[in-house]
Amino acid sequence: PESVEEHGKRMEIEETVNKSLKNNGSLQALQTLAISPFGLVNDNMRRILWPKLAGVDVNKLERVPKLNELRTHSEYNQVVLDVNRSLKRFPPGIPYEQRIALQDQLTVLILRVIKKYPNLRYYQGYHDVAVTFLLVVGEKVAYAIMEQLSTTHFSECMQETMEATQRRLMFIWPVVKFENPELYKFLQKSGVGTLFALPWYLTWFGHSLNSYKAVVRLYDYFLASPMYTPIFLTAAILLYRSNEIQKEDCDMAAVHCLISRLPEDLPFEQLLETSSLLYIKYSLTVIEKEVEQLIRQEKEQRLLENKMFLERRKKISLPVIDDKNYIRRWLPNLLSTKSVLVTTAVSIVVGACAYYYKNQYLAAGIS
Repeated sequence: PESVEEHGKRMEIEETVNKSLKNNGSLQALQTLAISPFGLVNDNMRRILWPKLAGVDVNKLERVPKLNELRTHSEYNQVVLDVNRSLKRFPPGIPYEQRIALQDQLTVLILRVIKKYPNLRYYQGYHDVAVTFLLVVGEKVAYAIMEQLSTTHFSECMQETMEATQRRLMFIWPVVKFENPELYKFLQKSGVGTLFALPWYLTWFGHSLNSYKAVVRLYDYFLASPMYTPIFLTAAILLYRSNEIQKEDCDMAAVHCLISRLPEDLPFEQLLETSSLLYIKYSLTVIEKEVEQLIRQEKEQRLLENKMFLERRKKISLPVIDDKNYIRRWLPNLLSTKSVLVTTAVSIVVGACAYYYKNQYLAAGIS
């Protein structure tokens, strides 16, 4: 049921929409409604206004191909695998047949986009965005919205590698630094990095929030806001949780575990307001310069650490043995059956570890 405030907001939206239909109202008025408290209130309003906010003409929608027409796509198996994992994103209690039909629609929607734009690469988490639009506006309009967003908001995320996305996530740090230097120092000292925020950015928080109402509210906000607003919302969340974070052990694993899990009771209306204020307060140009400086500092730190490592290695290196018979004397032992087996076993273990960690990073959406 609607609260009194939500009812008042819905009436305001309906009045604005009616005027818009008669007088071809401005996009800015719709954006203001989507950003302001309670967003677009319900999915009936979203079905009407999300396409307008995304710049989609619902009178010019393309034909939907059959799933069989897309089975030969190179990403088909991966997309199907991810779609089958997305059960929690469908309404609870949905009939099996209806869920299967929606999953097929979701698979087709995703494959259509990456087939039409072969320069765009599918990433794990893309389906979390697509399913949100599918559930609200239906298959045809959802495809048109995803096509638009894939060539704008998510274009960096759909490059060959995640390098551009990882750099974009670093925009979080200057905002935190300007607003709360102590929190910034703590997070940098912990070495937590930005991996915690990757699923938030890739999925517009859709993968990380359990509340459907919270997810669609954020989508109202992001559709009506500048492209990099999710970065500023991430900074707003960190700033809001500052005291809680700084009470944690200053350790990468402990801090990552804490901040990567979003509390269920986050005051999103307050956080969205903070996010908008931060976006106005700090220009992307200033943030870009800060990020470049941070990257230089990290590079210099790595070089210094490598230099110190080499110096320590020199100090503990064994003395040179001037013995012409040294190699001849030890070679048979090195090539014994036992030593070969040990060397082989170690190589297998190292290879297995490398394969495991590679899969872990791929599962997180990092290539």
